[in-house]
Amino acid sequence: MISDVFVPFVAVGLAELGDKTQLAVLCLASKTKRHFELLSGIILAFVITDGLAIVFGSFITAHIPTSYIKIASGTIFILFGILTFMSKKDEDAACDLKKPFMSGFVLIFLSEIGDKTQIAAGLFATKFNPLMVFTGVISALVMLSVAAVYAGKFIALKLNKRMVSNVAGIIFILVGMLCFF
Repeated sequence: MISDVFVPFVAVGLAELGDKTQLAVLCLASKTKRHFELLSGIILAFVITDGLAIVFGSFITAHIPTSYIKIASGTIFILFGILTFMSKKDEDAACDLKKPFMSGFVLIFLSEIGDKTQIAAGLFATKFNPLMVFTGVISALVMLSVAAVYAGKFIALKLNKRMVSNVAGIIFILVGMLCFF
C-alpha cells in the first residue's frame, strides 16, 4: 500500500523537476502578487488533468494524437511569450497578472494534457490502487508547484521587474518551441 503512493510520488516528482510546467509556474509567479490564487488554479489543473489520467488511463492519448497536443501547447507557450514582450505597461503593472487563477489553470491544464507525467499517472493506476496513485501524484505536483511559486515570488522581489518579464517571455517562447519536438 505504501508503494502505491511512494512510487508515483517519486517518479512524477523527478519527472516534473525542472520540466516546462514548473518553469511556467515560476514565470507566472514572478508576474503576480496574488500567489495563493495562482497556486489554486495550478493545483486545480493538476487535479483535473492527472485525475482524468488516472480514471481513464490512456484514453486521452489514444484518441487525440500527441502531435496535436504538442502543437497546441507549443503555440500557447509562444503566444504567452510574445504577449509578455509586447506589454508596454509600466513595470509594476506589467508584472501583475489580472487573473492569476485563470492564467495558472489554463496554462497548466493545456500543457499537462498528454504530458509524460499525466501518462505515467494513468499507467501507475493500472498497476496500483488508483486513489493512492492520485495521492502520490498530486502530492508531488503540489510540492513542486509551491516551491516554484515561492521561487517566482522571491525572484520578483529581488530583480528588476522588466527584466523578469523579458526573461519570462524568453522562457515561454523557448518552452513553446521545445513542445514542437
